[in-house]
Amino acid sequence: MTAVLAKSTAHSIVEASPRSKAVAGGLVILYAVITILPLLWIVATAFKSQSDAIAYPPKVIFEPTLEGYVNLFTVRTRQTPDFIAKLPPPETWYDKLVRQRDMVIAGPSKVVPRFVNSLIIGFGSTFLAVFLGTLAAYAFSRFRIPLADDLLFFILSTRMMPPVAVAIPIYLMYRQLNLTDTRLGMILLYTAVNVSLAVWLLKGFIDEIPREYEEAALVDGYTRLQALRKVVLPQAVTGIAATAIFCLIFSWNEYAFAVLLTSGEAQTMPPFIPFIIGEGGQDWPAVAAATTLFVVPIVLFTVLLRKHLLRGITFGAVRK
Repeated sequence: MTAVLAKSTAHSIVEASPRSKAVAGGLVILYAVITILPLLWIVATAFKSQSDAIAYPPKVIFEPTLEGYVNLFTVRTRQTPDFIAKLPPPETWYDKLVRQRDMVIAGPSKVVPRFVNSLIIGFGSTFLAVFLGTLAAYAFSRFRIPLADDLLFFILSTRMMPPVAVAIPIYLMYRQLNLTDTRLGMILLYTAVNVSLAVWLLKGFIDEIPREYEEAALVDGYTRLQALRKVVLPQAVTGIAATAIFCLIFSWNEYAFAVLLTSGEAQTMPPFIPFIIGEGGQDWPAVAAATTLFVVPIVLFTVLLRKHLLRGITFGAVRK
């Protein structure tokens, strides 16, 4: 009888108790709320007027306006009321909005070219880093390479070095090669930085794929490259997706090299956003609008690959 009672009252080491689940769920919700509040505040600030954005105490309830987005995408000049009165009636809603501030639109801003630069440089460097990292990781995983451990450590050590330590040499090298303020130069630089991360992440994923699959493909007449493309890559897609997200996050958010090596043609959004100046100083609604626009692609990319990301993080954690 004692054994039966002991067996019935014992708790599983795997299944959590209802109380533990409630506490864990509450902590997760609290963490999610604390984490998302700054992002929600930025999105809300993008729809505030300049006076509401700098009001103290901060305004939670306000009259929404698209003034921040108009200021972000246009360049405006202040004019006298007499000059504005002589102008023809405004043709668009944003012309009307600007004239209410005694200003006129002089032309488009540089936000669209800067955003396009971020897209080209971010996704271009991510593609190259994942492509080269996949080939290198496959070689380290499947072939006998002399001093493989030393080479892998050397590749990883490049990730440990702070960017400021190599900023001046890279600037001098880029100036000699005429790669400063070019998209190609930034893509090559971000690719070089991300390759080390890609190799280490993808090698772990490829190691988990049984070699027998490739051997069977080789017996069937496949070449090594065909076996990689048709056998290994489909099974490593979770790792490739996870690696691509991490590489894109770095390339998308990188600031130090973007400030040092770009100033005009190839400038990306991170160094452009802090210098959005409005009437009388920093135009916080426009800055918030640019930040909101800047966050959207990385969020969409992560959401589209979220299933692969979750599988990739836990891949190989449980062995049968």
